[in-house]
Amino acid sequence: MTTVLTPPRRRARTARTAGRRRPTLLTGALTLLVLLLALLGPLVAPHSPTAQLAAPFQQPDGRFVLGTDVLGRDVASRVLGGGRTIVLTALAGTAGAGAVGMTAGVLAAMVSRRLGDLTVRCVDALAVLPALLVVLVLAAGFPGSDAALVTAVALATAPFSTRVLRAAADTVLHSGYVEAALARGDTRRAVLRHDVLPNIAGPALMDTALRLVASLHLTATAGFLGLGRGGAAPDWGRMVSENVPGATLAAAPFLAPALLLVLLSVCVGLLAGRLADTVGKGAA
Repeated sequence: MTTVLTPPRRRARTARTAGRRRPTLLTGALTLLVLLLALLGPLVAPHSPTAQLAAPFQQPDGRFVLGTDVLGRDVASRVLGGGRTIVLTALAGTAGAGAVGMTAGVLAAMVSRRLGDLTVRCVDALAVLPALLVVLVLAAGFPGSDAALVTAVALATAPFSTRVLRAAADTVLHSGYVEAALARGDTRRAVLRHDVLPNIAGPALMDTALRLVASLHLTATAGFLGLGRGGAAPDWGRMVSENVPGATLAAAPFLAPALLLVLLSVCVGLLAGRLADTVGKGAA
């Protein structure tokens, strides 16, 4: 029977890798748990999230496990129903920003330098405006519209994606194998399909994760300011602003949604940072 011995360096490297994976797995599990709570919570809410069922700021009991809010609505039902809008709006805004950034960034890299710079300058005009101002203007112009909020989030975050993806595509286009492909007669469409897009997939995924963090922050802030869907609809951000005045009477109505927002943002941010490290090491 042959015993295979692992070299000390390899064992140390394996131990470090396992040590890094455990926090990442825990972070991923927490993120998945909060996302499932946000997306599936309305299906298991024990009461209507908009119905006034008891006195305001009633303490938790057998009927209301988290008590009631400022208007006497069940806090647990509103927590279960208040995350779906935030998560879906952030995901839709991130997808919109990614589509704009990918299209504008790759086109700016593949056309002439002058036209590419002009394209980026046009997109940069949006970056001059504060992100919250873009959200406020569009949400105020179309009150109660989730589509307007999604558009605002996408427009506020798209300029940064455009710059990142243009730089990534430009690096690929100036590589030796792309120049060789063009020299042997490959069309620019073939180069885009077979060389550019596969090689910027990593940076695009990393940028999407970072944009998702920004989108979550903007969406939660919009809810805190009372923008987007009507005031009766549950929203974690709006729940915080509504129930802060009664914090001395009951902590759960504002603390539960606040903790979920913080947990989701922190976990997604940690996963984005981990992804950035992985992509950076792969590129190196």
